[in-house]
Amino acid sequence: MTAHDELPPTDDLVAAFTRLAGSLDARHDVIDTRDALVHAAVDQTAAVEAGIVLADAGGVLHVVGSTSERTTDVEEAQLGTRQGPCLESYRSAEVVETRDVRAVRERWPAFTEVAESRGFLSGYAIPLTMRGQCLGALNLFFDVEDARTDLDAAVAQALAQFATAGIVVRRERQSHADRAAQLQHVLDGRVVIEQAKGVLAFRHSVSVDRAFALLRRYAREADARIRDVAEQVVNRQLSI
Repeated sequence: MTAHDELPPTDDLVAAFTRLAGSLDARHDVIDTRDALVHAAVDQTAAVEAGIVLADAGGVLHVVGSTSERTTDVEEAQLGTRQGPCLESYRSAEVVETRDVRAVRERWPAFTEVAESRGFLSGYAIPLTMRGQCLGALNLFFDVEDARTDLDAAVAQALAQFATAGIVVRRERQSHADRAAQLQHVLDGRVVIEQAKGVLAFRHSVSVDRAFALLRRYAREADARIRDVAEQVVNRQLSI
């Protein structure tokens, strides 16, 4: 049994689900919920990065959470070209595993090119489904071929189901118009967070991913919403 086949420490796994449960509280920002999901997916599996896409009322997918810039690049490339495992997972409502991104070059050339250039060699896309409806997909990325273990799959699918339940609960509390507004809130929040990452990257002369880590850490330590912290950074009301 390899290190990746071993069970994650029980306390760590419980803590991950506890954080997710807390983030589903109506008082928490939906952006923080997505952030908690993708980071839990990386912390509790062999994946090096993760991203989540959700569909709007018209069935158009949007990136609403990712662990890094390179993850966002790959997700956006898939959405832009309308090809790739996350699109396939959403359309089929089934798990789509890419054991070697080079093996799908003919099927998804754009995805393969971007994934390879960002250092990803395999992936695992899990549909977010409930009651016969697919809401989006959770996507795990690995830096080696055929890296996913059975344990990784079980943990990732449990996280996806947990998150899907939370999304459904939130949506059932809202009207159709409110749902569209919530998705727009997430997309607008991503713009503000991207701006804050740029400010921090310039201020500290660090990478954008490192800037995001600083932003997330401050929000957690201050028990604040990531979007609120980002807005304060952009508006020069906060110095991190």
